[in-house]
Order: sequence, then C-alpha cells, then structure tokens
Amino acid sequence: MTGTRKIYIIGFMGSGKSTMGRRLAARMGYQFLDLDDKIEELAGKTIARIFSEDGEEEFRRIEAETLKGLGSDANIIISTGGGTPCHFDNMDYMRETGITVYLKMTPGQLASRLRGSSAERPLLKNIPDGELVSFIGEKLSEREQWYNRAGIIVDGMNADPGLLATMIQSERGY
Repeated sequence: MTGTRKIYIIGFMGSGKSTMGRRLAARMGYQFLDLDDKIEELAGKTIARIFSEDGEEEFRRIEAETLKGLGSDANIIISTGGGTPCHFDNMDYMRETGITVYLKMTPGQLASRLRGSSAERPLLKNIPDGELVSFIGEKLSEREQWYNRAGIIVDGMNADPGLLATMIQSERGY
C-alpha cells in the first residue's frame, strides 16, 4: 500500500487505541485524531448521550459518516471506536484508504483495564464487574472477524510505538 498516509488503530474498547495513536503520531511526526472525539465535536454531545437519546443504530450511522468524511488528510493516525470496523463497510473503507493496526488483547486483559469505567462506556453500562470478562469475551468473538482483517496485528499489552512505526513503514514498502 505504497503512498498511503492514513493509519487506523482498531481494537476493542480499553485496548489503548488512543494512547498508542498519540504515541505513534508523535513518533512518526503525524497528526492524531480520535474518531470518538470528532463524533462528539460534530454531534455536540457525548457518545453516551448519543447512545441513550438516539440509539446504537443512529450512533453507528454517524460514526460511519464521520469516518468517511475525514477527507484525504495526509500523515494522520486515527484511533477508531471499538465497534467502528464492524459496521457498514467501515473496515473495507479503512483498508482501502490506509493501513489498519489491530491492538489485540484477551478478554481478561481488557476487563482489568475497563473495570470501573462502565459509566463512560455505553456498551458496558449495565454489565456488573463479575460478568465483565464473559461479556467482553462474547463481544470480542463477534468482532474479531473484522479486527483480524487488519494489515498489522500486534499484542496490545506489549505494543511498542517505535517497533510499530517500523512495521508500518515496512508495510508501506519504504
């Protein structure tokens, strides 16, 4: 994929997409954009509020529209929402317009990061901590068919921005 200038960071909620995206952008001299932040900015309300007032289906429509409306900005790293690749043709779109990087983690690793944050995460809102690993395992198994289509798959617990930058350059044919 020579000449590609967009890099999409995908993975389950809590996998560190925004943190890795920022670190990678700084390392590579790229801009960074968090898709959820952009959605909130354009909608004028939080993701949680969009979910509660308009429902998940409307959120996913807005999400796809926002993703595809980012234009052709060069040298940008985009951290997506956990469900972004799994709806509409978003994964195909990301693969056509850039390099996709999946930060892969186990349900147990994700649950340990997500415990106590269900208030800010609409999909976890009514899930008790004791059922978190099981819920994440089910959701992850549904989503991995999209996540595993990423051009680069790395261990989210041990991902290194320097090594990842090298992998991306290699993927591009530099």
